[in-house]
Amino acid sequence: MHSKSFLLFVASLLYVLPFSEKPIDREAFATEATEYSWNQFRGPTADGKSHSPNLPIGWNETTGIRWKTPVSGKAWSSPVVSGNTIWLSNATKDGRRLSLLAVNAKTGMIRKDITVFEIEEPMFCHPFNSYASPTPVVEDGCLYVHYGSAGTACIDTATDVITWTRQDLPCDHHRGPGSSPIVFEDKLFLTFDGFDQQYVIALDAKTGKTIWRTDRSIHYGSDDGDFKKAYCTPTIVTHNNRTQLVSPAAVATVAYDPDNGEELWTVYHGGFNAAARPLYSHGLVVICTAQGDRLLAVRPDGTGDITDENVVWKFGKSAPTRPSQSVVADQLYMVSDTGIFSCIDIETGKVRWSERHSGRYSASLIESGGRLYACDEDGTCIVFKANPQFFEIVSENKLNDGCMASPAVFGDDLLIRTKSHLYRISSVSL
Repeated sequence: MHSKSFLLFVASLLYVLPFSEKPIDREAFATEATEYSWNQFRGPTADGKSHSPNLPIGWNETTGIRWKTPVSGKAWSSPVVSGNTIWLSNATKDGRRLSLLAVNAKTGMIRKDITVFEIEEPMFCHPFNSYASPTPVVEDGCLYVHYGSAGTACIDTATDVITWTRQDLPCDHHRGPGSSPIVFEDKLFLTFDGFDQQYVIALDAKTGKTIWRTDRSIHYGSDDGDFKKAYCTPTIVTHNNRTQLVSPAAVATVAYDPDNGEELWTVYHGGFNAAARPLYSHGLVVICTAQGDRLLAVRPDGTGDITDENVVWKFGKSAPTRPSQSVVADQLYMVSDTGIFSCIDIETGKVRWSERHSGRYSASLIESGGRLYACDEDGTCIVFKANPQFFEIVSENKLNDGCMASPAVFGDDLLIRTKSHLYRISSVSL
């Protein structure tokens, strides 16, 4: 057994096998491993992988619930974790109050409800979306919360004090914001693929000042701004010793130098309104496009337009628009918006299996111990095995309300934000 795997195995035993009369403090254990905190959209490695192999596999409204907390408003952002605090961005349904909730991870009590921005005349937001769909990111004692062009703010997680704000980054989202912020090397990256403007910007994470801004140079093939919109969250990739910010947009994906915003390469694939976050695995970047080529794998090297040379495979059937995928071993697992589960070979794009189940999905997959979790919009969470041979369901778990937000992880527990509540779900007898 590899040393890392052995340490994770031993750590998992500490939760359930007491070696003295003193009970294990699971809360302290969860916060000691700060590098494993679920600090951003899709977790610490940006791909939905949980460092815990022991997430719960069975629950309902009366079983496995450590606590359940009502959350008012309308927001589709995912929970993020800092120490023993769970943070949720939030918004009123009309978008006039944009806020941030600090939830005690042990008790589920909302310890603080911070008004971040008050908006006199909010932009239009499609009913399917929300005014607080981007997920915050936590880094080095700072929480960065983003509401698209309505505003971005930095909060000190030790004091709950807002240290800087920006409300001067224009964009007509047309149907509401969606791209989440990310942090890399003291830079906060924001993505604006709107109806009127499309650009990527890097801010100084400590001060909020602009470091660089790069307008999209994509040839969209249309003057209609509706075909220029996208909601993707970028990913930092290091390939062949070159670090790059891979940022999907409508029609094309562009890789930027994160230091200065210079374009490195572009691949054209069609599509717009895509939201799934790109993945990097096996030396390939996997991109969901919503339309056009739907799903494709790209070698992230070369310069300029690499469409003809670097697209390794394409997959045109049953690819998701919103739920991001997960890679386990050599396979890519995904669920489409309409409930088609698929497994394809990450290196070749060959379909291993594809099966329609049920439900509609917006939440991204997470993976734990060779199992994948898919939460639908009506309250069911399918747990299935990462099995390249066939679709193997482990359990189907029902809550009263559905998920637009992707799940998060706290220690060995699952954090699920439904349309009305935040749950902490445990596999330990309560």
